[in-house]
Amino acid sequence: MADTLNYRLEVAGPVGERFDEILTPAALEFVAKLDNAFAGTRRELLDARRRRRERITSGHEQLGFLPETRWIRSDPSWQVAPPAPGLEDRRVEITGPTDRKMTVNALNSGARVWLADFEDATSPTWRNVVDGQLNLFDAIRRDIDFTDNGKRYVIGEDPATIVARPRGWHLVEKHIRIDGRPVSASLVDFGLYFFHNARRLVAKGAGPYFYLPKLESHLEARLWNDVFRFAQREIGLPQGTIRATVLIETISAAFEMEEILYELREHAAGLNAGRWDYIFSIIKTFGYAGADFVLPDRAQVTMTVPFMRAYTELLVRTCHKRGAHAIGGMSAFIPSRDPDVNAIALAKVREDKEREAADGFDGSWVAHPGLVPVCRKVFDSVLGGWPNQLGRLREDVVVTEVDLLDVASAGGEVTAGGVRANINVALRYVDSWLRGTGAAAIADLMEDAATAEIARCQVWQWIRNGTKLADGTALTDDVVRAWLDEELATVRAELGTDNRLADAREIFVDTALGEKLPGFFTTGGYARYLTGSGR
Repeated sequence: MADTLNYRLEVAGPVGERFDEILTPAALEFVAKLDNAFAGTRRELLDARRRRRERITSGHEQLGFLPETRWIRSDPSWQVAPPAPGLEDRRVEITGPTDRKMTVNALNSGARVWLADFEDATSPTWRNVVDGQLNLFDAIRRDIDFTDNGKRYVIGEDPATIVARPRGWHLVEKHIRIDGRPVSASLVDFGLYFFHNARRLVAKGAGPYFYLPKLESHLEARLWNDVFRFAQREIGLPQGTIRATVLIETISAAFEMEEILYELREHAAGLNAGRWDYIFSIIKTFGYAGADFVLPDRAQVTMTVPFMRAYTELLVRTCHKRGAHAIGGMSAFIPSRDPDVNAIALAKVREDKEREAADGFDGSWVAHPGLVPVCRKVFDSVLGGWPNQLGRLREDVVVTEVDLLDVASAGGEVTAGGVRANINVALRYVDSWLRGTGAAAIADLMEDAATAEIARCQVWQWIRNGTKLADGTALTDDVVRAWLDEELATVRAELGTDNRLADAREIFVDTALGEKLPGFFTTGGYARYLTGSGR
């Protein structure tokens, strides 16, 4: 605990090996300065999120392109900053948590970029948060290795460019408190990484680069831009040194893509098109809006359904119009020892990447090093000798508000198997998350928190709307509770006694079977289970 200026800063988490190298007095004071400058605006924006969702739910507001920012969209003169060193060519990006093994493997994977994830792929235990910072600290100084089955692994000669993803604005870090109040997790993750590594990265010919998650408006992007300007000024870096790629993973942000780039234009590097989080956002936003917004089984909502195509094509056009990279979505498949499973899955991955490359994306995501060659080969064949497709302006694309909101265009059906699959994966993932692993291998896929979010939200939506299953069965709370117990027994039999399934079940009941739909399972889960356990 330390008294700094006019506030009391407390580190409440347990002390681990080398934590003092990250949690230095100077680094903590930097985080405190960020909090002092921006905590109030953050709270105002989160309140604005809540009020807007209430207006949409009550029918007093309809989502659409903002009339008050039409001037931004219609002004052809502005562009984002040019690509920064290490971000000119982003044809393959690998994502994953910041544990030691993943750090080395991702940097050596052959991908051009590694999304070093403090967010959905990391369970935010205190140890994970600080160890992740230590691993990036060591990697940037090329002082990291790990040993597996007697073999030592170190960083190779041409590692991927690191792009760190801090946690979203809605989350807090309860182990760092100012005057008893938890600090924004976004500012903790950003602040510690930036303070320790920004100068070193610039000296190495790169820079401090970030992915920004869960934004719901251009005003939230403006807040990040203000944070960047403040941080660069504090440590004496030129304005515009930072680069940020924004994940367009909420339906409201899809209507404000150009405005988001505009607010960040001196720091903007691109936009990314997600899948699960975007669909999750649609369910949260329109969960009370009736049958027209009820989605079919999760597996049926692919990137080729019309409303998803509208979103991705608009993203490419928006990015290239403004000189920003457009990054495609995730391929989460984990290569299997079964050659038949591999052949089918790799064909689907290849097809997905071919569609993205043909649409004009500049690169795409994979979750496993084994998929890097597949993705790279597809983009190599389209890019040729070019580092990106920024020259493809996609002026043929015209997307309307109706196109983005045409959720019914997904078609499909809800099946008993789809409901059970959602229950099963939610239990498995939340159990893994509670035990400290945020990137979980489930059924040959690398899943993160977004999977559990969409799974539990779909179940809530189906029950609330009295959805009929494909066999004619009405999905009710009682039916889901019976299936929940059956799926719990199945998973428990597989996992044995070392699990947190009882807590996972409680979280599922709270976030999928209540009268109201909670915004995130991670907020309550973190407060009640991770922090309380002292992890």
